[in-house]
Amino acid sequence: MSTFLEHQNWRYATKKFDTTKKITTEDLTVLKEAIRLSTSSYGLQPYKIIIVENPELRAQLQPAAWGQSQIVEASHLIIFANETNIGDEAIDSFLKNVSETRNTPVEALSGYGDFMKSKISTLPAEEKNIWTAKQTYLALGNLMNAAAELKIDVTPMEGFLPAQVNEILGLDELGLNACLIATLGYRHAEDATQHYKKVRKSNEDLFITL
Repeated sequence: MSTFLEHQNWRYATKKFDTTKKITTEDLTVLKEAIRLSTSSYGLQPYKIIIVENPELRAQLQPAAWGQSQIVEASHLIIFANETNIGDEAIDSFLKNVSETRNTPVEALSGYGDFMKSKISTLPAEEKNIWTAKQTYLALGNLMNAAAELKIDVTPMEGFLPAQVNEILGLDELGLNACLIATLGYRHAEDATQHYKKVRKSNEDLFITL
């Protein structure tokens, strides 16, 4: 645990990446697995993870992300896109995966499936989209923790225009919405932000014990 806390103190929202350093295929595989293993409500993982490697495409995305340099300078760009208007089909697909993974008859899962459908499919579209968007933050947390262990910098971003990103990547047609961006790579020696003392609330201000 002490190592975990050291990693948390090491990481920060990197402002300037070293463009000469790239994440290895092996490390990227670890990060992808960390995202894949993330927790989510009901285990549904109602999102897609888009890894944008094409430099021309990243240049197109930069203006939609308020012109932030990390979009084009970081080793990798990841977009977390939540599923929009999730319904019975996604739940049935999940149950099929559970059945095949655990060698369990899908019929034995029907009760759980009906329960999920009663809680999710009946929600108004806007509420469903808010709920699926929230799930991506859990995946982002896993990514950031795994990256810190590998001494890979991650800058999470909400500062972008989702509608423009959706249009550039054609996400609307896929039933997806860009809700989070993460740029990954290695901090530049000239990034002064890395030397700032981390600012967080004190235990007294943050925690309430009842």
